[in-house]
Amino acid sequence: MVWSGSWVAERLGVELVGDGRPDGDGELKDLLGLALRRNPKRAHLLVSNVLGKHVPQKPSVVYGTGFELGRRVRELLGDAEARRAVVLGYAETATGLGHAVADGLGVAPYLHSTRRPVEGVARAGGFEESHSHATSHLLLPEDPSLLAGDRGPGGPDGVDTDAPLVLVDDEFSTGNTVLNTIRALHERYPRSRYVIVALVDMRSPADRGRLAGFAAEIGARVDLVARGAGTVTLPEGVLAKGQALVAAHEPEPAGATAHGAAGPAAPGLRPCTRVDLRWPAGVPDGGRHGFTPAHRAVLEPALPAMAARIAGALGDARRVLVLGFEELMYAPLRLGTALEDHTDAEVRYSTTTRSPVLAVDDPGYAIRTRLVFPAHDNPADGPGDRYAYNVAGAGFDAVVLAVDSAADTPELHAPDGLLAQLAAHTDHVLLAVVPSYVPSRPHPHAPERQEPPVLPEPLRGPAFSSYAPDEVGWLLQDLSDTELEAPTEEREEAIQSGGAHYAESLPVEYQPSAAYQELFKAALELSAARVARAVGTVTETVLAERGPRPVLVSLARAGTPVGVLMRRWARHRHGIDLPHYAVSIVRGRGIDANALRWLAAHHDPADVVFVDGWTGKGAITRELSAALDGFDGFDPEIAVLADPGGCVRTYGTREDFLIPSACLNSTVSGLISRTVLRADLVGPEDFHGAKFYRELADTDVSGHFLDTVAAHFDEVVDTVDAEVKELLAADRAPTWEGWAAVERISEEYGIHDVNLVKPGVGETTRVLLRRVPWKILAGRGAGADLDHIRLLAEQRGVQVEEVDGLPYSCVGLIHPKYTRGATGADGKAVESK
Repeated sequence: MVWSGSWVAERLGVELVGDGRPDGDGELKDLLGLALRRNPKRAHLLVSNVLGKHVPQKPSVVYGTGFELGRRVRELLGDAEARRAVVLGYAETATGLGHAVADGLGVAPYLHSTRRPVEGVARAGGFEESHSHATSHLLLPEDPSLLAGDRGPGGPDGVDTDAPLVLVDDEFSTGNTVLNTIRALHERYPRSRYVIVALVDMRSPADRGRLAGFAAEIGARVDLVARGAGTVTLPEGVLAKGQALVAAHEPEPAGATAHGAAGPAAPGLRPCTRVDLRWPAGVPDGGRHGFTPAHRAVLEPALPAMAARIAGALGDARRVLVLGFEELMYAPLRLGTALEDHTDAEVRYSTTTRSPVLAVDDPGYAIRTRLVFPAHDNPADGPGDRYAYNVAGAGFDAVVLAVDSAADTPELHAPDGLLAQLAAHTDHVLLAVVPSYVPSRPHPHAPERQEPPVLPEPLRGPAFSSYAPDEVGWLLQDLSDTELEAPTEEREEAIQSGGAHYAESLPVEYQPSAAYQELFKAALELSAARVARAVGTVTETVLAERGPRPVLVSLARAGTPVGVLMRRWARHRHGIDLPHYAVSIVRGRGIDANALRWLAAHHDPADVVFVDGWTGKGAITRELSAALDGFDGFDPEIAVLADPGGCVRTYGTREDFLIPSACLNSTVSGLISRTVLRADLVGPEDFHGAKFYRELADTDVSGHFLDTVAAHFDEVVDTVDAEVKELLAADRAPTWEGWAAVERISEEYGIHDVNLVKPGVGETTRVLLRRVPWKILAGRGAGADLDHIRLLAEQRGVQVEEVDGLPYSCVGLIHPKYTRGATGADGKAVESK
């Protein structure tokens, strides 16, 4: 094997000398290679093979190295002192290493320095790094007492001011950075014990003596724990020689790509597939503001499921790189270790960096290739180049890029951005976004925080809805404990007289009679195959036109069972798990803007496909299009199971037939109510609300409906394939014939308000379940699709009038006396005329 430092050693005379043990030199060279960089203070760079920064390495090796160092610190301190310790890591290279050391201690909170100022978070300290290209380190703990040693009783007011501080860096060379840190912190938070941890101790004999003198100076014990030890021998004039060597091998202007790096991606290239990690709520993305044992206890059991989601999106990739982002090293590292346990693929891990290093494609040089791309996290020091080393040409057939949401910016997705650069060197790029943690307890004297608060994670069953947690994430808030229901007539009279919006209350949940329940079961058996066929057709159309892994976003609640079925089809037919969320849209008030903000922070808006059950006259289609005007990147087109109104171009069928999920309310929709938007319940930073009717579990048929339809998937595959082939070649432009028919009916029956005309089986069912119906128009000779309509009409004493020439199977007319205002174009009531 060629040592990855031999190229530099041969040209500059630099030598690595071990610690004097028989195999000390060999062990040191296993840990380190050498490279060159543009730096006025130090030309050479020690490149670690186990840090996971510049050299892709097995995640288990990177994490295991830090974890084992943490175990050694625990043995050094003893269990009692370890329980009181605080661990501090250095940005950017040692943020993940320090976190792994803290895990090895097992009971220690962790904080790392940062070069990213956070608005509204006060500095608890800072220091300079003398030899670095980027010097200023900030300390921004959420809890300012963390560095003060608030780890138990012992000092004034119960504060333990003498808790050991463990400082972790990747290398201990001159020791200046660590000693500067200790000196600065010791002035503010004096303590009697410090432990320095590093992968390698590379101090000269003179520097080794400085540490003992420094400890005596501050009156504290300072220990050192390192994986390896040795020295770097530098000949006279090495800095100038190194700079000349860099200039000779890197003549291109700053910002250009070099040595196998890619230019902008080809036009039309889809640079990434988003993976919905479902990062556990409340767990920080790293140690920038502190990471406690309580956070660790939540993260650990969540890692396997997150790895499974990544593995499911990787397909048949056999060599995978998990690529972290600058200071965000720990989260992608742990995703990588979990992925190693979840797949047979070869997994490697490294991260991007601010550090400019020369790339030389030689086996004896540690940095073989580099990618250069613009910074994408709006850094405080302005725009600049960033780097990813040893990725290009490394043979990865998939790269999982993990960033925090603050770095998921247009610059990341730009033609010259990191995603496009990666796409030029691998077949498959996955993007996993970890929510950026915003401290909830800023310093009392800190200025008011300007950045928007982090939105909560989606609600999932069984805590909210009877659906399985992977079937749908509800971007809603739970209003289950709020009284919102009123009898239909009373509710609509109140709306009409008070000018209230229809979405501010809920109708009393309809409880079907025994006869109606039997009718539902019969209707489901009759139509399940037809529904399965429509599900397959709309899903295959979406995959063909919006693939390979669209993000399904159903319009709650009628669209949600359809979204779940589309997700099941994609998994059954293609083995892919599509992300699926449910959001609220309210006529006259638009879609939930906070839900869109959450989606944009976690997925590419271009991948979002809105899903609904059916179209009537197309009011929601128009509402969605108008609502998305202020949101970049989202496609307003809706994919529906049935489009009898001719309002959309992505559909399963344009026939008006019975979709059994329209027959009931919450008991076929995961026990979730219609959505609610009321100012005293939904604030400007809240999701819209809904209720979970847990008390109706005994009558819940949501799972039965899904399973019955899915059981027909295999038998309709051939028909679906034929229909999709035909549809993809056809002109599917919306005709809006449904809207024209509604206008005609409105005038013919003297209603003069299209909002009181509800066309189609689904909308007519809603009229009978939730409104005050006037009469039902049924196509002459309509058969079993309308059996439930006839039964509901009979129960409510409503006339069913058979008519000719109806473009729908049926149309429900709402009684103008009660609901003309309540169902106006803006959703608000007006005085009766």
